[in-house]
Amino acid sequence: MLQPSTLKFLKDLKKNNNKPWFDAHRKHYEDARDDFASFIQKVIDSFGKKDDSIAHLKAKDSTFRINRDVRFSKDKSPYKDNMGGYMNKGGKKAPFAGYYFHCQPGRCFMGGGLWMPMQPELSKVRQEIDYNFADFKKIIGSKKFKSAYGDLSRDAEYVLTRVPKGYEADNPAADYLKLKSFVALAPLKDTELTSKDLVRKTTVAFETLKPLIDFINEAIS
Repeated sequence: MLQPSTLKFLKDLKKNNNKPWFDAHRKHYEDARDDFASFIQKVIDSFGKKDDSIAHLKAKDSTFRINRDVRFSKDKSPYKDNMGGYMNKGGKKAPFAGYYFHCQPGRCFMGGGLWMPMQPELSKVRQEIDYNFADFKKIIGSKKFKSAYGDLSRDAEYVLTRVPKGYEADNPAADYLKLKSFVALAPLKDTELTSKDLVRKTTVAFETLKPLIDFINEAIS
């Protein structure tokens, strides 16, 4: 579980996203950061028993800085109003599919996959889906997967308007070959974040996602 004070800090930060306020509340930030890191470590320790490829990770390998890179953004807010943990076999900067937990009051979710990969990895995943579409369909069409995630995310930023070059428009896998990201997300209510059941619930969600992660990483490797 996460502490209510962690959610309160993120809510307050959203309203006061500036350096003077942040500096004045640095202790609150450090407490929230440590609380989130502790939760992520518990998830790694728990789910690492199911997926030994992430068992070696530490929370520091899997969590992100709160400072935003504003160099190329119109939004010059210096801080993120969320905390995220990304767990894959190579650490958060590795090009592999993995598991993600997003803590942002009002927009919390868990899930994972492969987000906006570079062209070499993207091509490999598309080829694997094309070659082994029956296996892919079996994974994302399972009752467990559909109950937890529904389908892969089809946000506009993730989808091409046409099937990529090299594939026919009537390819049975066309809807998935158009994807630029292969992610599945399950929303969480804010009240669920402070539940003692959160680590178990996250572990179960990641376990459901594991066949998809394995499929994608097999393609990349």
